Amino acid sequence: MALQLITTKDGSHTLRNTEINDTYHSIHGAIQESRHVFINEGLGHLLNESPSKIDILEVGFGTGLNAYLTLLFQDQIRIEYTAIEAFPISEDIYSQLNYGIVLGADRDHFQKLHQLNWHQSADITDWFSLSKIHGRIEQIELPSDHFDLVYYDAFGPEKQPEMWTIALLERLAITIKPGGSLVTYCSKGQFQRDLKTLGFRVELPPGPPGKFEIVRAVK
Repeated sequence: MALQLITTKDGSHTLRNTEINDTYHSIHGAIQESRHVFINEGLGHLLNESPSKIDILEVGFGTGLNAYLTLLFQDQIRIEYTAIEAFPISEDIYSQLNYGIVLGADRDHFQKLHQLNWHQSADITDWFSLSKIHGRIEQIELPSDHFDLVYYDAFGPEKQPEMWTIALLERLAITIKPGGSLVTYCSKGQFQRDLKTLGFRVELPPGPPGKFEIVRAVK
């Protein structure tokens, strides 16, 4: 991939894939968007139920920002985090990302997220473990009724339509526990209808700057 490092409006970096002319995060603020969509409306919403452990699946590990924000969010509940990525970024790219600086957080943890070998699992902290899978989600065998929460962070339907088919969403539905949820920045009408067809309850929380609404789908 041809990637360009850019600075978004909240001062945090994102990447532009120049081959498809799309960014990994909102240009209105990479950290702002990820925190709003995946942490506040995903993980934070789930923590209201006071679980003892949370299993998270991220589709689209990308820059590692969502995993990093999840790791930093709290340290009271065990989180087992599985990330799938078809096109990992290189060290010379992720070493430039400024998330630790902007957040005032331990950059070593961010480095460890990327340095963990693919197809291995390890504890990054006492309460956060990461398992990274290199491949396409449609080719990966996923366990049934396993994940409490899915961060769905593929490129948008216009740029990556194969990632938004009802067949792929059905695979995700199978791997989510009853009562579990999927969160994403996308709120396209067809996407919502497909989720409802698969038996999800679709909720539409307000979006971050630049987005009117987002989707939280509950199985």
